[in-house]
Parts: sequence; C-alpha cells; structure tokens
Amino acid sequence: MPDYLLAIDQGTTSTRAIVFDAALKPVATAQQEFAQLYPAPGRVEHDVEDIWSTTVATVRAAIARAGVAAKTIAAIGIANQRETTIVWERATGRPIHNAIVWQDRRTADACAALRERGDEPAIAARTGLLLDPYFSATKIAWLLDHVDGARAAAQAGRLAFGTVDSFLLWRLTGGKLHATDATNAARTLLMDIHAGSWDSELCELFGVPEAMLAPIHDCAGDFGSTDLFGPSMRILGVAGDQQAATVGQGCFSPGMVKSTYGTGCFALLNTGHQPVASKNRLLTTIAYQLEGQRTYALEGAIFVAGAAVQWLRDALKVIATAPDVNALAAAADPAEQIYLVPAFVGLGAPWWDAQARGAIYGLTRKSGVAELARAALEAVGYQTRDLLEAMRADWPASGASSVLRVDGGMAASDATMQFLADILALPVDRPAVMETTALGAAYLAGRAAGLCPDLAGFAATWQRERRFEPQMDAATRERKWAGWRDAVARTLGRV
Repeated sequence: MPDYLLAIDQGTTSTRAIVFDAALKPVATAQQEFAQLYPAPGRVEHDVEDIWSTTVATVRAAIARAGVAAKTIAAIGIANQRETTIVWERATGRPIHNAIVWQDRRTADACAALRERGDEPAIAARTGLLLDPYFSATKIAWLLDHVDGARAAAQAGRLAFGTVDSFLLWRLTGGKLHATDATNAARTLLMDIHAGSWDSELCELFGVPEAMLAPIHDCAGDFGSTDLFGPSMRILGVAGDQQAATVGQGCFSPGMVKSTYGTGCFALLNTGHQPVASKNRLLTTIAYQLEGQRTYALEGAIFVAGAAVQWLRDALKVIATAPDVNALAAAADPAEQIYLVPAFVGLGAPWWDAQARGAIYGLTRKSGVAELARAALEAVGYQTRDLLEAMRADWPASGASSVLRVDGGMAASDATMQFLADILALPVDRPAVMETTALGAAYLAGRAAGLCPDLAGFAATWQRERRFEPQMDAATRERKWAGWRDAVARTLGRV
C-alpha cells in the first residue's frame, strides 16, 4: 500500500518539496530559490514559469532523495504563497503576465478610491478583509485593464484566474482541473466567508468576471491527479501557506495561536466555528475547511520579517548568508537602541498603510551594521506584539496570552525567538518539525487518503523542540516597546 505523502510548499522566495512517511516524519527535502522581480518601486512580480519549473524540479529531487518509488506516494498536498495573482489562457495554460505578488503595491490608489467611496465596511463584513493592495481582486482588475485584450478575453470565458494553488493544480492535472480551496479563496476580496462562496456583487464591484473563478473546495479532498512524476498521484490537500502552518502546528482549539516567520510574518488565532469581526484592523479569515465546516481565525499580517534579513544580505551586503545576521546582531552595543520600521512595501496589520516606507530611528555616531542587524531581528518581535495586542482587544476571552507557537525560517534563530518571548512576556514554543507549512499540507492530503488520524489524533503528535521563557525585566520591556511605538508613529506621520 502507498504509505508516503508528498508536500509542495510553494513560497514567496523559494519552492520546496518534502516527502513524509506515514507517521508524518520528513524523509527527504528539496528546495530552490527563484528570482524576485521589481519592475518599478512598490511593484513585485514572479515569472510564473519559474514558479512552475521549481515546483517540478523540487518534487522530482525530493522523490529521488527519498529513494522511494512514485507508486508508494499515497497523495500530494499543496501549500502556497497566498494572494499572489496569476491569470492564464484556458486554451494553452500560458500566463498573460508575470504573477503579481502579494507584496505588490501597484493598486494602492484603486483601493484608496474604493475606501473614499465608502465601500470598505460592506466589503469587510462579507470578506473579513480590508481594502488593501495585498489581496487579489484589485490585482486581477489591473491585469485585465493593462494587458491588451485581456478584459474582453476574460468576459468571453477564455481566461482563468488563480492564486498559486489553482495554477499549480491546472498544470499538474494537465489543464483538467480549475479549483481552489476555501483558505485561498478567502484571500481574494471576492469570497463571502460566511456563505463559503464567491460573491457576485463583489465581483461586479472589483470588475472581475465570475467566469474566471474556480470552484471552491474543502482543504482535504479530491483535487485531481498528476502523472508528471511517474504513476498517477492523487492531489488530496490544498491550503494557503499560513493556514497550512496553522494545521501543521495543531492549532485546532479556539484560542490557540501560531506565528510564522518567513518573508513576512503571519499570526493566526483560532476562533472556532464563529468568525470574530475585528475592531482593531486585523483580518477575519478561514483557518481551514473540512467536510464543509469552516473554522475561522483572526489574522495579523506583517509584510516584512525575513525579508529585512534578505535586505541586509542582498541590498546592503553586510552579511553573506541569512544566518550570519545572528552573529552580527550579537556584536551590537547594548547601549545603542536602534529601531528599524521595515515598511519597505507599506505597513500591514494593524496599521494598513500602503504608502508607508521603511525608516530607521535612533542612529548615533556610534551606530553601525551590528546595531542595524539587531534592529532588523527585533522588529519581528515588536511587530508580533502589535498583532497580539490587537488580538487580545478583539477577543478578550481568547487564550492569546498563554503561549505562542512559532515556525518559519527565522524561528531557527535562538536570539530572535528569545527577544520575541521577552517583548511579548509570553512563552514561545518552537516545534520539533520546523517545516510546519509542508507538514500541514501533508496532513491534509493524508487525512483525505485515510492515512492520517483526525484533528485530535494529529494534534496529540505535536512535539516541542524548545520553549523560550521571558527573561527581560518589565521596565526594560516597556521602555523598548514605547520606543517602537514612537518609531511607528513617526513613520506614519503621526508625530
């Protein structure tokens, strides 16, 4: 019997594939980075064929490294960077333009116009989202209005829209399946998260023909099959990367919260089967949908976390590799207090200022690259506290103050996680399996394949690798926190 699972984790800066055994232990991994394209200030794109080629290459490499036959893989699960927008020709599968990445800000003016017209409250009530270029709807409209002939082709039913999951499903199944799951659909500004379906009035408002949209499925179920890697493999799980990480972290009980530190940072608080409307500019979203039952979450989205370390490496060239930031930051003068507000592509929750840009505060003649490196790592902690403060205000009865489960590349940094625990005054748990996004995708596929237990059974397998306990004294914590809030206020022009 097939007893392996394959997870595709298609992220913002790289694609990885991981083979898991039936006990959901990683067997082999392959990963490839791909180019980030910046055609103009505030614009971020990906070559869609890079997304596809790295997916195929990493899947093949992971299977080869695992030393298992393709026929022993019971199912494929997919997790993907969310909101990134792709439009392609149904007849050929050819994209009409580069993918517009979730970080892209080109539709800020379109969002502002709708906000000024008074549309945001009604949109938020249906979608749980705010009017921001982050989400897919205005990106779709931009493509239809800026690629020659695209709008007419879309209205004629010749074009398909998808977030990355949909595009991968289309290519993997040879164009036989156009589908998405509830977690990805919930990030488009086009889905009514209460009804669980596309909303025709929202489609009309944003100028997106409904014919472009894919049917919405549960996170675990039949997403077709692929024969690209040998004998036909079933695709049985799909979730946006942050929701897949929520699953992988076993955050199935209301009040549990996880935070993922990758290119950006995303904290999700499970609120159960009833959505909680945010009064503090968080997002209400779908955590996962199984057997037609939606579980909701409050989400805080930070656009720049690990991307600040990439900036130090690629733009400033003060480190050679990302892990080098830890030693550099450790050399910083404790007496220097530098704040980096990493608004390179605007500020996300709870501020939602698409026009804000990065700023550094507190520089002295003694400040150097070590202090800047430490500031980049500390910014992660400060921004996470922004999110948790908002979550507690939105849902005072929640357990958002008990413990934080973390994952993602930056979670491997002991210094960063210790500062996170210190500034939050909260224990921080790092899991034994750090690839929680891929793990969540594998579990969803394995659940549908009948290989994996129910939610409670899977949650019982979660293991902690290390707990970081707060060590900072309260006076220091609040002094640092006050400095951060002042820096953000100055960046937003409120001082």
